[in-house]
Amino acid sequence: MAERSKSTKPSTILSGGIRFATAQELLDFLPADERELMERLREFIISEAPRLRERLSFNILAYKGRRDVCFIWPASVLWGGKKTYDGVRFGFSHGNLLSDPSNYLDRGGRKQVYWRDLQSFTAMDQRMLRQLLHEALERDRERAVGLR
Repeated sequence: MAERSKSTKPSTILSGGIRFATAQELLDFLPADERELMERLREFIISEAPRLRERLSFNILAYKGRRDVCFIWPASVLWGGKKTYDGVRFGFSHGNLLSDPSNYLDRGGRKQVYWRDLQSFTAMDQRMLRQLLHEALERDRERAVGLR
C-alpha cells in the first residue's frame, strides 16, 4: 500500500472510521468544494464570534463559548457510516433556544440541535446565520449565568 502524504494522513483510524488530530487534517481530507465552503464558514464564525473556541469534536469543527454554541460538519465526514446530505452542515447545539420564525433551520425531528445544510454561502445565508449566531451567543451568556 502506498503511503499517503503526511499532510493528508489522518492521525489514527478507529472502528473503520477516520479520527483527525487537527482542524488542518480535517480540511486536508475534504474534497475541494467542501474544503472551500468549510474555510469560508470557519472565517465567518471567527469574524462574527472571535471569542468562541474552536475544537475538534467527533471529527467536526465545534465552537464553544461557555458551552457548545455551533458546529460546521462537512458531508464527507460520515456519521454511522453513511452520507446523508451534501455540502456542509452549519448547526447550532442549542437551536431550540433560538427564534427562527422563517424556519431557516432544519429540525429533522430533533428537540435541541438545529442546522442548515449549505452547498454555497450566499448573502442571504450570511445574513440569516449572522442573526442566529449572535442570538446563540446571547443565549450562551444567559445560560452561563442561569437566566435560561
